[in-house]
This record gives sequence, C-alpha cells and structure tokens, in this order.
Amino acid sequence: MSKIAQQNSTPGVNGISVIHTQAHASGLQQVPQPVPAGPREGGKSIPPSKQSKESSPMDPKSKEYHQCRERNNMAVKKSQLKSKQKAQDMLQRVNQLKEENECLEAKIQLVTKELSVLKDLFLEHAHNLADNVKPISTEHTTTNSDTAGQ
Repeated sequence: MSKIAQQNSTPGVNGISVIHTQAHASGLQQVPQPVPAGPREGGKSIPPSKQSKESSPMDPKSKEYHQCRERNNMAVKKSQLKSKQKAQDMLQRVNQLKEENECLEAKIQLVTKELSVLKDLFLEHAHNLADNVKPISTEHTTTNSDTAGQ
C-alpha cells in the first residue's frame, strides 16, 4: 500500500484474513481479502470437508468407519447393478436392431426382384407395341389421293 495506509492482518475463517487499514483521510477500516491459509499446496486453502478427512483418518475399529464402509459397499453394488442393467439393455437393443435390419434387407431383395420383373414386362410390352405399329408410307398416301381425284 502507500505510505499513508498501514496494514495489520488478522486470521479469519476458512483461509480468509481481514486486513485492517488505517488511512488518514479515507475512513476505511476493514477490507476483507483472501489470504492463503497455510504454506502447503502453493498457498491454496483447503475446503473444510477435505481438511477433516485429511487431518483425522477414521479408526478402522470405529462404528462410524464400518457405517461408512457399508454405505460405500452398497453404493458400489448399486453402481455395478446399474452398469450390468445398462449393458443388458444395450445388448437387447442391438439384437432388436439386427432383426429389424434383416427384415429390411429381405424387403429390399423382394422389392428389387419385383422391380426387375416389372421392368422386364414393361420392356416386352414396349417392344410388342413397336412391332405392331406400321410405319406410314408416302406411297400409300399418294395412291389414295390419286384415287380420290378420279
């Protein structure tokens, strides 16, 4: 700070210290500012929930430890069951999609054969129509016009 202000820090809660400043004319007295709680972890403060777990490990013989282990074991079993159920559901969905795919493939083959038959029928009919149509000759029209004039 400047020469005018003088700082005194007092430890606060959860790694936040209150810095007391005294300024001649400004009237500021307290400004809370985060200050590292301790030297470990590069000066970062640790949340209270993690502080208690790190500072006091549970006694394996205590009732609290056994309750915690029991809850953890139940959570693990629940997670494993959920994972198995998800895998079974996925396998069932895969089988369902395979069956649907086989049905669609069979339908494609059937429609392709039908298209081929209809195409052959159409081409045969078109060929027969082309053979039955007689070309109009110019000689025939002239003879008709000659006979009409007589």
